[in-house]
Amino acid sequence: MVLVDKALQKRHEEGNPIRVAMVGSGFMGRAIALQILTAVPGIELVAISNRHLGGARRAYLEAGVDRVQVAETRSDLDEAIGAGRRAITEDATLICQASAIDAVIEVTGTIEFGTQVVVEAIEHHKHVILMNAELDGTIGPILKVFAERAGVVVTNSDGDQPGVLMNLYRFVKGIGVTPVLCGNIKGLHDPYRNPTTQAAFAEKWQQQPHMVTSFADGTKISFEQAIVANATGMGVAKRGMYGPTVAPGTWIEDAIRAYPLDAIMVGTGIVDYIVGAAPSPGVFILGTHPHPLQRRYLDLYKLGPGPVYCFYTPYHLCHFEVPTTVARAVLFGDATIAPLAGPVVDVVATAKRDLRAGEVLDGIGYYMTYGQCENFETVSAHNLLPMGVAEGCRVKRDITRDAVLTYADVELPEGRLCDKLRVAQSAYFATGSPTFAGADRDSSVS
Repeated sequence: MVLVDKALQKRHEEGNPIRVAMVGSGFMGRAIALQILTAVPGIELVAISNRHLGGARRAYLEAGVDRVQVAETRSDLDEAIGAGRRAITEDATLICQASAIDAVIEVTGTIEFGTQVVVEAIEHHKHVILMNAELDGTIGPILKVFAERAGVVVTNSDGDQPGVLMNLYRFVKGIGVTPVLCGNIKGLHDPYRNPTTQAAFAEKWQQQPHMVTSFADGTKISFEQAIVANATGMGVAKRGMYGPTVAPGTWIEDAIRAYPLDAIMVGTGIVDYIVGAAPSPGVFILGTHPHPLQRRYLDLYKLGPGPVYCFYTPYHLCHFEVPTTVARAVLFGDATIAPLAGPVVDVVATAKRDLRAGEVLDGIGYYMTYGQCENFETVSAHNLLPMGVAEGCRVKRDITRDAVLTYADVELPEGRLCDKLRVAQSAYFATGSPTFAGADRDSSVS
């Protein structure tokens, strides 16, 4: 966003930087810290919370900051920030509550803990930047409701595919083209991958095996495209999306022929992905234009004769672009990507192998389940189990491989805030008022 650099430079020159804190300092968190601390004037990363202080300390150290203060209380944290010192803490609630912090970047990759962090931050009027597609794709719509009531922005990030797609979507709509497909380019899709098969790749890139598994088995892209669907109002053409595979390196303008173009040009449009196309790992949008003279101009400008035009961004730069989202939220009240209203597409838990009664489901990117996109109307009508709440559920009956689980197939863990917010989300968008069955946070978030 062209305005952001000038606005941040002005904040820097005025000695009034945006003060941001981060929860989570794993692979992506450390990269975000490095970017903010070494390359972005006008934003200060004043505090990092992590389960273990060593991880938070490492994030600062890798960015050249070797002096930090441990904060065990809110007064410790406020004192450190006031004195211009960087702070680290194991208690994420301190970061959410600190008065001097403008925005919180949530980078935990968790659902239940991430939910607690985001709700706490919103309650204390902090803007929230999510590097957590799984959380956003599960309860993003209701989190946006709470954020609007608190007068803050909750948004997913520039740099990750949903944010890059939304930037492109806004551009395409802005020139008068009607988007009919928002697409993501993948190099691999195999729903049966697991942490064992992905161990070598994870080790090479110093990432967690379950995280890279979620990329390979389609769960991550399902959450990413659900976020795009919820932000645009688009649906999916079928459960799991089309996801055609083309010859490796086929350029996207040619690869789009793998889609049934006549079918996608009706209705509100769809989200989808393609495997093998170039440029990878980019994103693309297919659009149409109603005016014949404008179609002639698009042909002149080398986009072809139509009726479908292909726009693409050849890369996504993840952590490099997170500070842009921070600035857009804090300085302009602009979400990079957030739900329009209620959920349009959900991600449903699907058996990666045969499951047996009594087993407890492991997490996203592990051995037992993978996620698929499904239109929310179908999810609701058939009581399908969202992938985002599947971890920790006990299976009540045998389930065959590739079957989609329902709520009737499992017992939910007790007392989880993420489950209460799923109930609240359904209630709000059905009646206009969130309802918590026995929730202990009714007064603060409803």
